[in-house]
Amino acid sequence: MSQDSPLDNTSFSALQWRVLIICFLLNMLDGIDVLAISFAAPVIAQDWSITPQGLGIIFSSALVGMAIGAVFISPYTDKIGRRKMILASIAVIAVGMLATALVDSVYELATIRLIAGIGIGSMLASLTAMVSEYAPEKHRNIAILTLHAAYPIGAIIAGFVAAWMLPVYGWRPLFIFAGVISLVAVPLVFFALPESLAFLLGKQPANALVKINRILLELGRPPWQTLPQKSQAAQASSGLKALFVGELKSATAVLWLAFMMSFATLYFLFSWVVKLAVEAGLPLEKAMYAGIALNLGAFFGSVSLGYLSEKLGLKRLIFAFFIAGAVMSVAYGNASVSVVSILVLIFFLMFFVQGGFTGLYAVAARLYPTEIRTTGVGWAIGAGRVGAIVGPTAAGFILATGLSVGWTFVIFAVPLVVAALAVSQFSNSSIQ
Repeated sequence: MSQDSPLDNTSFSALQWRVLIICFLLNMLDGIDVLAISFAAPVIAQDWSITPQGLGIIFSSALVGMAIGAVFISPYTDKIGRRKMILASIAVIAVGMLATALVDSVYELATIRLIAGIGIGSMLASLTAMVSEYAPEKHRNIAILTLHAAYPIGAIIAGFVAAWMLPVYGWRPLFIFAGVISLVAVPLVFFALPESLAFLLGKQPANALVKINRILLELGRPPWQTLPQKSQAAQASSGLKALFVGELKSATAVLWLAFMMSFATLYFLFSWVVKLAVEAGLPLEKAMYAGIALNLGAFFGSVSLGYLSEKLGLKRLIFAFFIAGAVMSVAYGNASVSVVSILVLIFFLMFFVQGGFTGLYAVAARLYPTEIRTTGVGWAIGAGRVGAIVGPTAAGFILATGLSVGWTFVIFAVPLVVAALAVSQFSNSSIQ
């Protein structure tokens, strides 16, 4: 048998489906963990008399942690393996979420959110690499975008739980719920998620041949007697410098800019849409459904872009989605219609923003080879977190000045236009 990857089939095997489903569930947990604070924010602000600036700092503390995890922790995945990093990250997330339920001050809350953010940031690049490396080439885009569509599904679950829990039990049980289900994921990964076959072939850690043959057995393939020789790329540097070699230099810079700009608007929406809906006069229960509509749009936008990209190409679709998102941001911020119409506008706003943004993960996974894939994806996410940190915090200060909500949404349409222009500069043939 050729020692080319046995995973590049035309369809998914049972093992490939299992990897995608487990990674989907883990990213869904990320959506629950990250967005729980957004749903709880109105109640926490009322209990502790927190100003908009204070809320912006709390929102951004987790994002700082995510940036730390993505930039400084996730690159080690290219050395120790995807599976080990995922296990360690889940443990940190679970502890962070449970500890959030015990805090008694803004300082403690921001600190614990930062710690949980480190776990979330260090896991996301590994999930992206794992799905990319197990998906058949033909369906890689849709697999990666399906993975990232799990995030808003988790947020929707958090929204329904919050809508039921917050008015009756307060905000602390919401984080206990998130922590417990994150903790349950640890044995699932330990027993059911294999290591990346591409990583085992490239890095060839201890017992690599045994682990590879175990995977081949599940695929119904004959075992290998020996490992192939390591490629020169696998033996080369896999650090930050590797992202700026040859054609990758300009592509990496463009990718970072696109992530940074789209992250700024995305996390402005994720962090503030429920709070702004409450301030607009919606009861807390109905404001929660604004968050649910937002995340439904995010899910369908991600899946739609993944499906269409196999026919139309990533670059033109991401560009179109970002421009449409900018238009919808201006329209939503200046709309004065019924609650139902507002929910519809939120849905389509996030359909385009999240859809275009999620496409960047597929771009990153295709742009970088296996040996530096999580390093490349991790640094792109980390660069993007600069925008994610600035977005919610800037919104807090903008709103505190008395600027209208409408103009705030106009301001946050601008980064989407910049991201669209950045995406249009990609020249790599695999992402056309």
